[in-house]
Amino acid sequence: MNTAQYNHLFSFIWNIANDVLVHAFEKGEYKKIIMPMMVLRRLDILLEPTKDAVLERKKQLDAAHIVNQEPILFQTTGYPFCNTSRFTMRKLKAEVDPVRLKMNFIDYLNGYSKDVQDIIDKFRLRQQVDNLTEAERLGSIIDKFTDSSINLSIKPVLDDKGKEILPALDNHMMGTLFEELLRKFNEENNVTEAGEHFTPRDYVHLLADLAVIPVADKLEDSTYSIYDGACGTGGILTISEAEIKRLAKERGRKININIFGQELQPETYATCKADLMISGERKSFDYILNGTSRQYIAFGSTISEDGHKGETYDFCISNPPFGTPWKEDLKKWGLAESEKKKISDPRFKFVYDDDPEFNVIPGIGDPQMLFLANNISRMKDGTKMGTRIVEVHNGSSLFTGDAGGGESNLRRYIIENDMLEAIIAMPEKDFYNTGIGTYIWIVTNRKEARRRGKVQLIDATSIKTPLRKNLGEKNCETDANDRKKILELLMNFEENEYSKIFPNEEFGYWEVELFKPAKDENGNVIKDRKGKVKLAKVKGEVEQIPFLYPGGVEGFYDNEVKPYEPEEVFGEPTIGYELSFTKYFYKPIKLRSIEAISSDIRDIEASTEGLLNEILGL
Repeated sequence: MNTAQYNHLFSFIWNIANDVLVHAFEKGEYKKIIMPMMVLRRLDILLEPTKDAVLERKKQLDAAHIVNQEPILFQTTGYPFCNTSRFTMRKLKAEVDPVRLKMNFIDYLNGYSKDVQDIIDKFRLRQQVDNLTEAERLGSIIDKFTDSSINLSIKPVLDDKGKEILPALDNHMMGTLFEELLRKFNEENNVTEAGEHFTPRDYVHLLADLAVIPVADKLEDSTYSIYDGACGTGGILTISEAEIKRLAKERGRKININIFGQELQPETYATCKADLMISGERKSFDYILNGTSRQYIAFGSTISEDGHKGETYDFCISNPPFGTPWKEDLKKWGLAESEKKKISDPRFKFVYDDDPEFNVIPGIGDPQMLFLANNISRMKDGTKMGTRIVEVHNGSSLFTGDAGGGESNLRRYIIENDMLEAIIAMPEKDFYNTGIGTYIWIVTNRKEARRRGKVQLIDATSIKTPLRKNLGEKNCETDANDRKKILELLMNFEENEYSKIFPNEEFGYWEVELFKPAKDENGNVIKDRKGKVKLAKVKGEVEQIPFLYPGGVEGFYDNEVKPYEPEEVFGEPTIGYELSFTKYFYKPIKLRSIEAISSDIRDIEASTEGLLNEILGL
């Protein structure tokens, strides 16, 4: 990334708020104006060269009474969007009368094609035009975004001799710019919702590498699909797409890539859609499946409003939200919080082990395991490469939930079906708005032969590069060298200080409750009418028995319980699964010697000698 270009653009756009919006709007409103105007200008600037040609072409189409004009006009613009108003943002800035400027700007917005109208609506831009007009700031902000000293286009600005004056702003830098501006706006307005964060681009590159490079030699002349059910501004999708294309080209493969995503936040969705449109690589954002029109980037909650129902993909790469309740999704299904087991969506109904009660629905306070279940439902069975899932989680996904509960059952389903390839522990403070550690799950239904029946755990918490300046909570990054180290640990599949390999059974256990004969107040054993001893649960007594314990449940009872509490018996075992990085990678801190501590105390006493007398004036 061109750091000088990025810093200049960031400073310029950030300062627009202080130059134009200050005193006229609350700080919380700044991002609602700046972000959509930035996106709109990126679209607008690409249409300037073909403006006259589009208007002439539209005039011809109107005369010929052709209704479906957009596909034809797209051929003129060279992009999957157009604007048929007589205005551009540069032309709008010439109007000085506020009333006429508002009318012209609304006419300009109305001139955009269907997909851009969707973007405008998600940003609620027409409402912002009203607000800017009332505050007499509309002309000023248009003037700022059309300033000749900045370039928001994907094409460079050249002088008359073809020399570059201003570099292009590519989609990856735009994504970083958008996310950093939004982070700063939230920070300035004290918005710090738990779990609300974006995926830094260095981290995104790692996800793409982990998804694609290990299977690069399996790429064929074919079409591949990438899916992200929490796609944000689309960085994971576009970076992964570029990585697959690069690797395929190196290997002489001819491939096509289709990307699919879904996003809940309207502003983020709008930015993602705009950037994909701007790239010019896609001629349409609609596709037909089984006679139904769908969009490659769907809007809404992936959990309750599946925008890609029944579809499967080659790569599922996501950083889903975590630590945020999903109560609203239950409401959309018409269910109360106590009725989550009634969810009938087939993505979350796993048939397993002939158990009609088997469910993978997690607690209502955290949706991340639902996103993982959603991705598992997207796996392809009938292809050579199958599906590769690379997904970011926090630590709770490793152990949250009781045996037989939704989280534990999902871990069980993944591990017992031998789909868990690896989990990578990442450094803390690797994200903008959260200091917690994260874990990358790698799940596939096409494990290599050497990995079958095994799970690799990688401790990459120390593999990081410090930032010269913190970005919110983020104080480190995973640079190219760091990514290479992590990728080598994964692909070498060897045990060392950072990598441990275990059989699948290592993470399973039986959970059993303990019972004792029920007794009356005199200490006599109570029996039923048939003479059978009644049992009473031992309060608070539950045993977790590892699958790998010699002799299993019976062996554990004989060795660990019976010798000490011969009256106690086990109830029916329940299967659970959990993982613990601390257990396998814990490094005890060496305690200081008594001599060293004593020496420090003596030094402190010496340095403070006479201080008390001085304070008391003695």
